[in-house]
Amino acid sequence: MAKQVTNGDNNSAAKAPPPPSPLRFSKFFQPNMRILVTGGAGFIGSHLVDRLMENEKNEVIVADNYFTGSKDNSKKWIGHPRFELIRHDVTEPLLVEVDQIYHLACPASPIFYKYNPVKTIKTNVIGTLNMLGLAKRVGARILLTSTSEVYGDPLVHPQDESYWGNVNPIGVRSCYDEGKRVAETLMFDYHRQHGIEIRVARIFNTYGPRMNIDDGRVVSNFIAQAVRGEPLTVQAPGTQTRSFCYVSDMVDGLIRLMEGENTGPINLGNPGEFTMIELAETVKELINPNVEISKVENTPDDPRQRKPDITKAKKLLGWEPKIKLRDGLPLMEEDFRSRLGKPTN
Repeated sequence: MAKQVTNGDNNSAAKAPPPPSPLRFSKFFQPNMRILVTGGAGFIGSHLVDRLMENEKNEVIVADNYFTGSKDNSKKWIGHPRFELIRHDVTEPLLVEVDQIYHLACPASPIFYKYNPVKTIKTNVIGTLNMLGLAKRVGARILLTSTSEVYGDPLVHPQDESYWGNVNPIGVRSCYDEGKRVAETLMFDYHRQHGIEIRVARIFNTYGPRMNIDDGRVVSNFIAQAVRGEPLTVQAPGTQTRSFCYVSDMVDGLIRLMEGENTGPINLGNPGEFTMIELAETVKELINPNVEISKVENTPDDPRQRKPDITKAKKLLGWEPKIKLRDGLPLMEEDFRSRLGKPTN
């Protein structure tokens, strides 16, 4: 059984996990690992699917409603005998037989989750309840991609997993921040009450190819602006910090967490810390030295500092990021130029 590595509350032991589906004992059973990835047509989800499909013993089912994801991200696998793509909204029950569930479904971009905040919190709460119900029914292990946003505008720096956060429960970002906090609560309650094997990853800022262009996240905004020759718009004051993890490193961390013996929550992110001005200057230097940098008004409840303490990830998963920001940005630039039709001069 998975060890409980919670935020210091180890006083209630989890029950034994539920048995797997009876289909596991059928004479027609194929010994492949059947894996469900919700949100698998999205940015991180599609890269995770690529990695899982590299293992010939994996069968991968993607469930996505395409609110922020795209079929294009999965097109290389459509028609493959070990791959299945389902248009499905996780706020509705899903009846499949699987061994593992990577639950990534949720808009992570401020533009999308502010556009439809009710849908966002429904996805976090009802969607997570549905996936936990599925895990309980078939005896599957489930991993939730939570977020560094559970720390809110942190009063401690860097943030480790024992920090409870500083979150505005009624702000414009709360549908995402508080939604993920409730999702974590549900994961651990199902673990303690029903013995569900859970894994919780707290993902910090991640970047790479297939990010939605102009999705409101700072790396994609800056690269799209630089490729188009537009000013890089830094939200005031520009001294707020973020840490940026390349998507292949993030996928490696998620798989290690799923395959390991610790429930989490575990921070996954790059501890390298950059101010928004430093990021803009780096993008300008690497992609388009001719663009200007301008400041715009900030959004409410924007965290001033964000940096993960990844001590647990190093110790328990043997994981830390390998790709530096200066090496990852050009890889993302190539993808953006292709999609924007802006070849390198």
